[in-house]
Amino acid sequence: MRDRDRRGDLQREDGDPPGQRSLHLRRVAGSFSPGGARLPRLNDAIEAIRAGRPVVLPTRQPIALLAGDVDRLLERVPELDERLLRRLLPGAYTLVLPNPAGRYPWLTGDRPETIGVRVPELSAPAAEVLREVGAVLATSANRHGGPDPRRLGDVPEEIRSACGALVDAGELPGTASTVLDLTGDEPRVLREGVVPAAEALATVGSLRE
Repeated sequence: MRDRDRRGDLQREDGDPPGQRSLHLRRVAGSFSPGGARLPRLNDAIEAIRAGRPVVLPTRQPIALLAGDVDRLLERVPELDERLLRRLLPGAYTLVLPNPAGRYPWLTGDRPETIGVRVPELSAPAAEVLREVGAVLATSANRHGGPDPRRLGDVPEEIRSACGALVDAGELPGTASTVLDLTGDEPRVLREGVVPAAEALATVGSLRE
């Protein structure tokens, strides 16, 4: 039975196999390239994501909630620290934050009391899709432990072939976001990425003073 989350517009499906949940994303064929005739295809992608066909994802691997801007993020998880979000996002951080209302538990892996969030700085057309959709679930477009792809062509074929839509935003830096866990008394760097660990910790420390 399909069921809308009581505090958001991401959907899940009850009755999935143990350890799994289904997120409803309708697939749309096509790709989007910088400088091309984007608008009709972008609209297709936006409507596709809003509509829904099931994609099964494991629950033990946390998945970040990625929003087009901080306001959209707060609409979905209003308990988040707005001041902190606006100081750090949009930017090259993925933040693991307290999730006291237990929102979207099928995204949080073994730590339902926390939630990972991100507001990236994207170029068009990817930014246009995310801005219109509001929020999506996001993980790296690579095999677990594999290199971060810089171009669409670097994404493994088995991942690309399983996608309903491919958005080509040109060449990316090829470095992942820095993941900060801000759920404890002291911030922790779970993954060093674009922002060096020492710089990230210093930035967060200055916000808490």
